[in-house]
Amino acid sequence: MSQWSQVQQLEIKFLEQVEQFYDDNFPMEIRHLLAQWIESQDWEAAANNEAMAMILLQNLVIQVDEQLDRVSQEKNLLLIHNLKRVRKLLQGKYHGNPMHIAVIISNCLREERRILAAASMPVQGPLEKSLQNSVVSERQRNVEHKVSAIKNSAQMTDQDVKYLEDLQEEFDFRYKTIQSLEQNDKNSALIKQEMLALQAMLNTLDYKRKEVLSKIGRVIHEIDMLMSNMLTEELLDWKRRQQIACIGGPLHGGLDQLQNCFTLLAESLFQVRRQLEKLDELLTRLTYDGDPIPVQRPQLLEKVNFLLYNLFRNSFVVERQPCMPTHPQRPMVLKTLIQFTVKLRLLIKLPELNYQIRVKATIDKNVSTVSNRRFVLCGTHVKAMNMDESANGSLSVEFRHLQPKEMKTSAGSKGNEGPHMVTEELHSISFETQVCLYGLTINLETSSLPVVMISNVSQLPNAWASIIWYNLSTNDPQNLSFFNNPPAATLSQLLEVLSWQFSSYVGRGLNSEQLNMLAEKLTGQQVSYNDYQLSWAKFCKEHLPGKSFTFWVWLEAILDLIKKHILPLWIDGYVMGFVSKEKERILLKDKTPGTFLLRFSESNLGGITFTWVDQLENVSKPSDGGVKGYVPSVFIPVSKILNDSTEPPSPSDLLPMSPSVYAVLREHLSPTAIETALSSPYSTD
Repeated sequence: MSQWSQVQQLEIKFLEQVEQFYDDNFPMEIRHLLAQWIESQDWEAAANNEAMAMILLQNLVIQVDEQLDRVSQEKNLLLIHNLKRVRKLLQGKYHGNPMHIAVIISNCLREERRILAAASMPVQGPLEKSLQNSVVSERQRNVEHKVSAIKNSAQMTDQDVKYLEDLQEEFDFRYKTIQSLEQNDKNSALIKQEMLALQAMLNTLDYKRKEVLSKIGRVIHEIDMLMSNMLTEELLDWKRRQQIACIGGPLHGGLDQLQNCFTLLAESLFQVRRQLEKLDELLTRLTYDGDPIPVQRPQLLEKVNFLLYNLFRNSFVVERQPCMPTHPQRPMVLKTLIQFTVKLRLLIKLPELNYQIRVKATIDKNVSTVSNRRFVLCGTHVKAMNMDESANGSLSVEFRHLQPKEMKTSAGSKGNEGPHMVTEELHSISFETQVCLYGLTINLETSSLPVVMISNVSQLPNAWASIIWYNLSTNDPQNLSFFNNPPAATLSQLLEVLSWQFSSYVGRGLNSEQLNMLAEKLTGQQVSYNDYQLSWAKFCKEHLPGKSFTFWVWLEAILDLIKKHILPLWIDGYVMGFVSKEKERILLKDKTPGTFLLRFSESNLGGITFTWVDQLENVSKPSDGGVKGYVPSVFIPVSKILNDSTEPPSPSDLLPMSPSVYAVLREHLSPTAIETALSSPYSTD
């Protein structure tokens, strides 16, 4: 069954997650129509190879054209229209940057695998449960409801201001009419009656001015309360969800909903500001003793401007964290002199701001950062925000050609750049801009989550471990001194994140038994997940007992093994993987000949052990330690016999033999030859 067929069978809550990452950049119609072809291409490799990406892009256009010919014969007008739009998009937007569409499709396929893996997991972990709290959803609905109510109140106040303006115009007309009469006429009874009516109208004006000011004050207060409480919590929750998504967790939606709320509040505040300006105009034409406008208006205007400043400052966010296109599953790890991308969004979407906001990117702007190393950004580091590049028309900017370069020290040499670069030093990329709108000038600034700099790809595993630990352990988006004294992590949360590494990177997460084995590997004992606190050193710094590598290096090598050599087997669940030697022998005991399992080597980095039952008996042969009950097992590497014209074998060609073939091998090879094979680097541990 194709991956897309499996996706279509998911429950609605998972299908909603799938919908979130399909947009105009890669429409779902194309994913559906070309499902098998898309899944048969290596988009991840193309994301790192421009020539390969260009070929795949051209083939994708050909596939779309073939579908277009088919639907044209069926006269499906809607699908014809959509396919023509997609073809135009592919040929226009990605022709100059084919690797970009490869990255997009690769990410979509990976997210599908992650969601499929999440759907197959029976129990959610503590982190994911906390992100899906029903209270959060209820608060989201309350925020949207209150924002709509505020917008309606501001619009209704507009009508009150208009009524006040009409009333004052009528007052002005009647007052000027009385003023134009002769002195004798002013003493008449009719004029005195008009003067009384005019006084009554002035009393009404005074009442309406107070009423309008009171309504404006209530709208401002409601906006203040909403921004100070629920909206701030919503934004912080979104940022936390983004942190978790960056380390393989569930997709973080909700930014479009936040944009809608921020935009409506900004529109309401500007509407209130115009109402206060209109009151000022009315004041210049008429004032009187006890007039409420000159007393209340300045304070209300000051509050409105203050709220606008805060709203704009909070609306400037990093929509997509820094990431090298060559390593889309390892965001916030940046290699010197290698391009990375990062995307910013202003959650206040106003047409007047399109192409008017220029964003400047800098790195290590804060000289008090704990690292002694400094970097500069090479490439285009100033760009304008616009609504054209985003699929949903949001006001955003994407930097695609930034490169970090280490600055030289005062002695004229580079700092710590090299194979031993510290991968626990955190750096910050800052973004600043200025909004000038309706007489207001607001300086905005935001920062990415902390990034780790490397100078060699070999440093990437440890750098990624630092990113995992930071974003797992803290909600603080800018604690650059975190690794001066890194806190311990709850074992239950760490295991959940480790499962995410497998679901996001190789398409299938870990079950409870596999996680139990990892827990014992980390702690050396059976422990309670909820109570145990694991140190950073235990995770990434200290060697495993009796080994020359750390737990994380061992796990990362397994991920690499799966990705490069046994990905289909892993995704289909044919690799037991994390199981101890003891458990392995218990599982295979008394099984029929040919029964086998695959587990990851505990002694060799990136190794896999193939163990099978070779004979049908109750294992009477003792092990080396003299303890009965073990099934003897061997692992034989086999390679093809090559002639001079063939290429060297790849690791995927070195597959284990079946028991029957091995029996034939024993008949034709000497014990010395077999012993040589068993002592090879590929032998079992």
